Amino acid sequence: MNIAIIAAAGQGTRMGQRRAKQFLELAGTPIIIHTLQRFEQCPHIQETVVVLPAQDVAGFLAIAGKHGLRKLARVIPGGASRMESVWRGLQAIRPQTAEVIAVHDGVRPFVTPEEIERTVAAAEEHGAAVLCAPASDTIKEIQDGRVVRTLERARLGHALTPQCFRYALLRRAYEAALARGLEATDCSSLVEALGETVIVVEGSARNIKITRPEDIAFGEILLRQEAEARSQKPE
Repeated sequence: MNIAIIAAAGQGTRMGQRRAKQFLELAGTPIIIHTLQRFEQCPHIQETVVVLPAQDVAGFLAIAGKHGLRKLARVIPGGASRMESVWRGLQAIRPQTAEVIAVHDGVRPFVTPEEIERTVAAAEEHGAAVLCAPASDTIKEIQDGRVVRTLERARLGHALTPQCFRYALLRRAYEAALARGLEATDCSSLVEALGETVIVVEGSARNIKITRPEDIAFGEILLRQEAEARSQKPE
């Protein structure tokens, strides 16, 4: 069974809102629901585990029920960091049935089911895979306010999610990191620290992480574009 852990326990302080950003709305629907609907549409995922702020756990099942999220298996409280929240999600999964784990940011509602499918398939074959978008800007390495060097753009990518791993590998990576007191902003770096190979799956820059108020406006535009594209498809 392939299971998605949706990391949505952050408070989103950069939004300047009282409500956590994952519950802000795009086209009248909470961002987290848009995200979960993408996984509902992907046949390569059989269950989802959602990690939320502790105060939002109790009421979320009612919200999810209104939107027909049939794959939602568990809703659990997150920790003080993204890493701790994903670890709690991983602990909530039954090892006997888990195959590939897809870890995804709850505020990336524009991932496509096809991108999820390709990343899961790469992890099934190779053990670990990360969705990445090619770097479109020139990247500078900076130290003390000065450019140290210009990095070769062709060798760089923007790490997106989902990041997908065989269950045993991801569990081992987290246990090793916790034992060493390591902290990381994504799962791939923990697997890389084990010396394991992580395969890159090319994704779209449209798979944005909604972080700031202007991202909401851009998200509304993306939703309209998707709706227009669907309306133009032949029956």
